[in-house]
Amino acid sequence: MDFTKTALDIETRRQFFARGARNLGAAALGTMLGETLAAADSTTGGLPGLPHFAPKAKRAVYVHLVGAPPQLELYDYKPGMKEWEDKELPDSIRQGQRLTTMTSGQTRFPIAPSRFSFSQHGQSGTWISELLPNIGKLADDIAVIRTMHTEAINHEPAITFFQSGSQIAGKPCAGAWIAYGLGSMNRDLPTFVVMNATHSHPKANVQAISARLWSAGFLSAKYSGVALRSGADPVLYINNPDGVPASVRRRMLDAVSELNQIEHERIADPETLARIEQYEMAFRMQSSVPELTDLSGEPESVYKLYGEDARKPATMANSCLTARRLLERDVRFVQIYQRGWDVHGDLPEVLPSQCKDTDQGVAALVQDLKQRGMLEDTLVICGGEFGRTIYCQGKMTAETYGRDHHPRCFSLWMAGGGIKGGVVHGETDEFSYNIVRDPVHVRDFQATILHLFGIDHERLTFQYQGLDQKLTGVEPARVVRELLA
Repeated sequence: MDFTKTALDIETRRQFFARGARNLGAAALGTMLGETLAAADSTTGGLPGLPHFAPKAKRAVYVHLVGAPPQLELYDYKPGMKEWEDKELPDSIRQGQRLTTMTSGQTRFPIAPSRFSFSQHGQSGTWISELLPNIGKLADDIAVIRTMHTEAINHEPAITFFQSGSQIAGKPCAGAWIAYGLGSMNRDLPTFVVMNATHSHPKANVQAISARLWSAGFLSAKYSGVALRSGADPVLYINNPDGVPASVRRRMLDAVSELNQIEHERIADPETLARIEQYEMAFRMQSSVPELTDLSGEPESVYKLYGEDARKPATMANSCLTARRLLERDVRFVQIYQRGWDVHGDLPEVLPSQCKDTDQGVAALVQDLKQRGMLEDTLVICGGEFGRTIYCQGKMTAETYGRDHHPRCFSLWMAGGGIKGGVVHGETDEFSYNIVRDPVHVRDFQATILHLFGIDHERLTFQYQGLDQKLTGVEPARVVRELLA
């Protein structure tokens, strides 16, 4: 009996492709360890056939304000609510909609008008709060969406939904999908970088976040976000131990790569190749990261633009300045999280502090990108995971009030990367409780982001658990073309 022929006859399709992957693995290893790019552009990796059409955005920075900023104090101006102060929210507005357990037991739902003033900005005349004077100056560069809505009513599932298209953790986040689809533009830095900015007010209510939010889920681990920290060790575990020179580390990595290649030939697990690539990226980052995070060469004009907080590690201003340096080095996707926006109480005290921590740095990033000619192909996003109620949570007094979670309508803004500036999209009712015109669901928002990168959200898929998985899931989603330049 010819056992070799018999084995080939009974070989499954899966086994055939796994066996073939061994040669591909050797080729991939050779590519990673020392090829010279022959392509005209610098993009490596990514899927064949992507982008599906000409992209407007090459890179993005997404500032997620964790805790849900109140739209009534920032972007959704409702001057008529002054006359409703401390009056009951009409049943005709609430329409029996669900409440969180934090307010469902209240005996009344008193209207709490915003204590902060608004003014119109730019040629567009966009109404923006006094709490955001610097973002107000960007009115003609940004598109404010006032009619975002979501199904999630609690923070963890709501943030996860925005980032991954599912309220259940375990799916790839948007940055990972874009890295998977389009690949890298800089071989010496990660395709997807994450930072966590601090806040300053001690009473700010913070929500827990974790690396699940920048996970690659069922995609290869190489598409996960790499956390960039403040301080002397920005990326964990990339520095050589004391007494180990680069030449010794290089020999060690070569040996480990050979062992991993043997392992890949034995079991054909693609994650083994991902491990090789991650080791190589870490080695290259030993040179690229210190140069990236050294802000000492930035001129005084930059610190005047971003503010003195930009000199302080981990502040929003510092994170935004670092984000600009990442973007100009062609990092594909930068995510900045900032906690402290969960204003269930003490809103008049806490919210101004949160805005002060954020306003100048985020506005400076947009201005900086614009003056460098980068805004036209860099998408900037700023917003939270849901909105806040018009009624007060707890006791309302002359000095203070708070707001509960509200998923039915809220605001965020986008700029650059193919977005039309000076736009206010959608309209809410007089209570900022329900959407009157032009709703935008989280899935529509995600489809629009992918579209700006030249990706058809229906066609960027990955087969997992018997399904063609997508960032936008299986429910309908549309590109919000009214926002496009």
